[in-house]
Amino acid sequence: MKHFVNEDSIVREIWGKSDTVLFIFAGAAAEFALNKAVDWLYFTGRLPADPLGRLFSTVAYSQRIIFSTNEAAYAAIDQITSIHKQVEISRAAQIPDWAYRDVLFMLIDYSIRAYELLERKLTSAEKEDIFNVFHTVGMRMQLKDLPANYHNWTIARDIHLKEDLRYSDFTDDLFKKYREHLGVMRYWLLKKIQALITPKLVKELLSLRNANVWLPVLYLYKLSSIIKLQSWLRDLLLPVKYKTQIKQLNAY
Repeated sequence: MKHFVNEDSIVREIWGKSDTVLFIFAGAAAEFALNKAVDWLYFTGRLPADPLGRLFSTVAYSQRIIFSTNEAAYAAIDQITSIHKQVEISRAAQIPDWAYRDVLFMLIDYSIRAYELLERKLTSAEKEDIFNVFHTVGMRMQLKDLPANYHNWTIARDIHLKEDLRYSDFTDDLFKKYREHLGVMRYWLLKKIQALITPKLVKELLSLRNANVWLPVLYLYKLSSIIKLQSWLRDLLLPVKYKTQIKQLNAY
C-alpha cells in the first residue's frame, strides 16, 4: 500500500525524532498563544485545562498522518476536520479560513526551524518536500487560498505573521497555564527554546530576548546524544507523568 509520506522523505526523519518534535511544539506553543483565533482553542476548555496533554494529542495525530498509508492518513485528516466541524456547530460560528492556514503554516515553518536548529541546514528540495506534505494535508481538509509552492508559501507566511498575531489576555493566560503545568524550571527552559526557534515577530511580541547566548547550551545538548545523556536531559524538560508519551515520540 502507498505511504502518505514517501519513506525517504525528510519529513519522516523530522517527525520521527522526539527532540525535533518537542522543539516544533515549543515554537508552536508560543505562536498559538499569540494567534488572533486562539479563543477557539479556549472554547472547549481543553487547552487551558491541560496544555501538555493537548500537545501530545496533536503530536499523535500528526505522526499518525505522516507515518501511515494514504488511506489511514486521509481517515485521520478527515477525523480532524470532523472534530473542528463539531466545535463550530457547538459555538454556532465558523473557524476562519486564515486560522486553519495559520496552523498548517506553523507545522511547515517549525518543522524546518527545529530540524535546522538541531541537525543541519535543509536543501531547497527538502524544504519543498516539507511544504508538499503539509500542502496535501491542507488540500484534503479543503482549505482555501493555499500557496501553490514553497516560494509562495514563504510570502504568505510573512503576511499571516503580520496580520494574525497579537498579544492578548488569552496569551497571558495561556503562558500562565504553561508555567503552572511545567513548573518554574521547565517553564524557563521552554521560553529559552522558544527564543531560539520562533520568528522575529513572535520574539518581539513575547519579549523573548538574547536567544543567541543559549546556542552553546544547544550544542551541549546535541553533544549529549553522543555520550548517551540526551534521553536523561530530555526527561528533565517535561514532567515525569509524560515520560511514556515522550518515549512514544520515537516509536516511528
